[in-house]
Amino acid sequence: MNRRGRLIVLALSIPIVVFAAVGGVMSRAMAAREESYQHLRIFEDVVTLITNNYVEDVDVEKVMHGAMHGLADGLDPDTAYLDVEQVAAFEKGEAPAEGQTGLELTRQYYLRVIAARDGSPAARAGLQPGDYIRAIDGQSTRDTSVVEGMRRLGGKPGTTVRLTVLRGNAAEPHEVELARETLPVLAVQGRVAAPGTGYLRVPEFGRDTAEQVRREAEALQKAGVARLVIDVRGNAFGDVETGLAAARLFVSSGTLAFRQDRGKEKEPIATASGDGAITLPVALLADNGTAGAAELFAGALQGNRRAQIVGERTRGRAARQKLVKLPDGSGLLLTHLYYLLPGGGALHEKGLVPDLAVEQPVLEFGQAPPDGDGMIEKAIESLTGQKAA
Repeated sequence: MNRRGRLIVLALSIPIVVFAAVGGVMSRAMAAREESYQHLRIFEDVVTLITNNYVEDVDVEKVMHGAMHGLADGLDPDTAYLDVEQVAAFEKGEAPAEGQTGLELTRQYYLRVIAARDGSPAARAGLQPGDYIRAIDGQSTRDTSVVEGMRRLGGKPGTTVRLTVLRGNAAEPHEVELARETLPVLAVQGRVAAPGTGYLRVPEFGRDTAEQVRREAEALQKAGVARLVIDVRGNAFGDVETGLAAARLFVSSGTLAFRQDRGKEKEPIATASGDGAITLPVALLADNGTAGAAELFAGALQGNRRAQIVGERTRGRAARQKLVKLPDGSGLLLTHLYYLLPGGGALHEKGLVPDLAVEQPVLEFGQAPPDGDGMIEKAIESLTGQKAA
């Protein structure tokens, strides 16, 4: 490697060295630090081999930025390497664009759909949890962080964005064009689903969700219901703490969850006086699109034996990230805190296992959903001991 190439590698390696050093400072084990430095030596050898032996001249800066993305990808989907411009936008706390598609994303090789918000352009287009977003406006998402992907989906209301989508085992991707819209706040909706059984649809968790759940549950009780089916399928929207606020309505005593920050003892999130106002038996509907606040809500009820979960394993997204800036102005959006289940078990990247497994049908694009809702029917059966009519 020539002198210029070595200087470039040195300059671009500084963020990686700092990242490793930060990890070393936080780590209590000297052996772990030594292992980190050993990996850095191997990393330098790999860069040298690439620049000296690859068939064409190598853009070292491009290689190093790819390595940074790779480091972040090796952790979890929400940890991301941000370039200088992305860090600047993140630090400004820029509000999301007014026009949105209604998608919530994660990463798995490419960007992947967690959920499509009720009534949104994405939901109307039939996008489903698990769909891969291979490209946005023709640009591959292979190296696109969740933060950047969400930013690219937003824009001015009335404009459009074109997605290249791959579903299931399909060999060919499907092109979907979505209009960006100003999305309204979604409210909790309640109705009588069967004699004596009420149904609450909770499409997102916001500041007023807990109060809306309380109000709708009270109205259903006055209508004569003796049990509740609460639907949080496809609910991946809202701050995680809002899910715990709603869980307090159903759990009168015990631990709702734990917070686990690095190097600290688990912090229990306990119930308080006055919690547990709603005492009706509950079945929760969940699927692969249930994430974040909805998972904390469902986990608190399941873990305290206040509800059984009917449906599919949830997404497993229950963590917080913080920005760690690097010397060149770029940064790492780094997961630093996990939420754990009431029993202390892992939730992030694990998800909740349903008590009664029922699979959602996977529809092809343009295919009409089947008549009826099998999950609601199974939930009513589980609550009443009788098959739904």
